[in-house]
Amino acid sequence: MPHPHPPLRRAVRLVALALALCATTAFADDYADVSQLMRSGQHAQAMVRADQYLAAKPRDPQMRFLKGVLQTEMGRSADALATFTKLTEDYPELPEPYNNLAVLHAARSDFDKARAALEMAIRTNPGYATAHENLGDVYARLAAQSYGRAQQYDAANTTVGPKLALIRQLFPPAARGAAQPAKAAGS
Repeated sequence: MPHPHPPLRRAVRLVALALALCATTAFADDYADVSQLMRSGQHAQAMVRADQYLAAKPRDPQMRFLKGVLQTEMGRSADALATFTKLTEDYPELPEPYNNLAVLHAARSDFDKARAALEMAIRTNPGYATAHENLGDVYARLAAQSYGRAQQYDAANTTVGPKLALIRQLFPPAARGAAQPAKAAGS
């Protein structure tokens, strides 16, 4: 089955590549190697390389971020949640780990946690367009939940149905897959 959010994967890869390019020359090869292995689908090898690097430099935020993205791509969302959460604790000034936490929370339909994480991302970087877009998506999902509950409690209310239909046009059930914001940062 194809990945439900191809733009998400592209955005993840672009940010990770940008992080790797911004690294100092001494570490650029390590970041680039992990990124290249990820791009070529060699996830196990990328994880080995990231873990080797982090054994020597366990607090490196860029490699930890890449590892979180890799864990996400490998379907290890619990590990990725732990990685990104720890990054936000150790480096609260970085917006990307908050954004990726939000994507993981939204994938679990935990939109309140996703909203809180995105608000932190925006607080750390008010110009972070991806976080703003994702926050809009989360608000739309929260609105859909509220409209759905309103419809359950008052089926005669004729104003709710059209609002819910508009949101369903934005996020059709077939394209929805995992309910998550559009874009993660990294990989």
